[in-house]
Parts: sequence; structure tokens; C-alpha cells
Amino acid sequence: MAGPLTGMKIVEMAGLGPGPFAAMMLADHGAEVIRIERAGMIGVPNDPLLRNRRSISLDLKREECREVVQRLASRADGLIEGYRPGVMERLGLGPDELSRDNPKLVYGRITGWGQDGPLANEAGHDINYIALSGLLHGIGPKERPVAPLNYVGDYAGGGMMLAFGMVAALLSVQRGGSGQVIDAAMSDGAALVGALTYGLRAAGLWRDEREANLLDGGEATYGVYRCLDGKFISIGAIEPQFQEALFKGLALRPGSGREEIAAIISSRTRDQWAAHFAGTDACVAPILDLGEAPVHPHNISRKTFVDLDGVFQPSPAPRYSETPLDRPDPPRKEGQDSRAILEKLGYDADEMEQILKVDE
Repeated sequence: MAGPLTGMKIVEMAGLGPGPFAAMMLADHGAEVIRIERAGMIGVPNDPLLRNRRSISLDLKREECREVVQRLASRADGLIEGYRPGVMERLGLGPDELSRDNPKLVYGRITGWGQDGPLANEAGHDINYIALSGLLHGIGPKERPVAPLNYVGDYAGGGMMLAFGMVAALLSVQRGGSGQVIDAAMSDGAALVGALTYGLRAAGLWRDEREANLLDGGEATYGVYRCLDGKFISIGAIEPQFQEALFKGLALRPGSGREEIAAIISSRTRDQWAAHFAGTDACVAPILDLGEAPVHPHNISRKTFVDLDGVFQPSPAPRYSETPLDRPDPPRKEGQDSRAILEKLGYDADEMEQILKVDE
């Protein structure tokens, strides 16, 4: 792999959601990531979150398999795990144990509620974490909050925050610092994503009602409108010059309200409006579905999506001028690289057979 993280070695304890997302980002940007698989996990074929790394399958209930993790961690720059607090310690693979052999190890931990606090050991999912952050309250129409899929909790507040934390801590090590533990809680990360909203509220510029504020559909010139064909366009004309372009394009007087805008928008199809506003500063864009987005001309031009084994998926981002990123490798089969990884760690054939044996 090319990329600015080339040369970094990361061990990923297989999990779901934000952990694999963080590992994907690190791998996309050049890190060598070895994913330690465990049997029986929920998964999807050719999952984009699993691209760009090698895979070894280990039964962590067995001492000889846990020793493989210890050996991998002793040679790694970082490790990522997403189990409940205490699980890795009970396996003898916690940060205290692994840092004894590798004091420079950056140990990344991603959980919903964090490693401590009253909720630390309670179950939850992304919707619960953004609920406690206050952000879910502001998402949706007036009548009730709406789940924004798992983008805010799992990936923005979780995986992306962990990836940033890993890179920051790895940079600290390169500058002479010690390895350390990163406690990435999705509830914390989701709250951080809402920094602007909390700032607006403190300034008296945000109300605790949905569709009553600048960015939640409360303003007529910022929101979603239905078109003649039942599809939708997005309007984001916040600044005066953009609003001027919008109202000119709609042939409406400046300051027209939501009902007037909706009536005009409903008179043409989505693609007609997209063509009508093309090249203007009205901040209008069609709302594309997941099949349309990869073949939009702008996304094609920037290669925003890539086809890996028939799966259209987002390309690595962002872009670098001096360390361009390679085309991603498709996900490996579970345990596909087990023997090669063990051989590189110095295990002989008999030891490999013992480690990789499947209990009946």
C-alpha cells in the first residue's frame, strides 16, 4: 500500500462497526493491518469495511492462540479492540500486559459508553449513544426524532474518532513519547460532533425544538423539498448571496417562505431542477439514492467510488499530493493469511498446526 501511514503496523481484534471502520481508514492510508478473526461473527459478503488488510483466524480461548496475539502486538505500532471493558484483560491481552513487551504500543479501545462511568458495562448501540449526547433530540421532523442510520454514532463519533486518536498517539510516539491507551467512547465522540450546535444553543441561536433552527429544516432556504416525480432536492442557501441566486432561479421574491418554495419545487422533476440550477450559486443538489451516487458525473470525475469485485463502495479519502493512495484490495477470506502470518512470526510447521487446529 501507498499512503502517509506506510510502515505502520496495526493489529485489529475483529469486531463490528466502528472498530473495522477505523482499521479500514488506517489501512487505506498505508498502514499494514492484520485482522484477528474469531468464528461466528455477523458479516456481509465483500464488506468494504474489511478491505486492505490480512486475516488470521485464532481461537482466543486457547493459550497458544493468545500467545500469537502477544507476539504480533510486540512487533506492532498499534492495536485496536472493540470489546466490552475488561474482556481483553480477562484474556491476558490488556494494555498492561501487552505494553510490558512493547512500551511504545498505542492501544486503541472503542466502546459505546467508554471504559469507565455508570454505563460502561451496559449494552447499547449507536442510536443509544447519540441519544445520550443530546444530538438525536435535534434530528428529524417536529413530531419525533429520527435515527440518522448509524453514521453519527458508529462512524463519525466512533470509528473516525478512534482513527484520529490512533494517528495522534502514533505521532506522539514518533516524537519520543510513550505508548498509551486511547479510550474512544461513541457517546463522547457523538457529543463532540455536536460542538457547533452546543455553541449555537449557548449563544441563544438554537432552540430545543426540531425544525426550528438554521440547520434542522427550520429555515425555508435550508432543507429538503419533494419534486414532481416524488424524488427530492436539497437546498442549502444560508448566506444572502446564495439565497439571492436561489430565489432568482425559482422566480420568487426574496424572503419567500417554505410553502411558496415547496409549491414551485413540486412543479418540476428532481433532475429538471438539478439541470436548472447547474452552474449557479443557489446551493441546490439532487438527493441521490445509493445506486445513483456512484455514477453521478462529479463522483465519476473524482473517482469518489470504486468497484471492488462488483461492490461499489467509497474510495479512500482524503487525497494526498505527495503520498497518493493505492486502489484498495478486496476483503480477504476469514483466516486466509493465517499460515503466512504465523510463518513470519517464526512458528514452525508443527506449531502452526497446533495453533490452527479446529476443535471438534
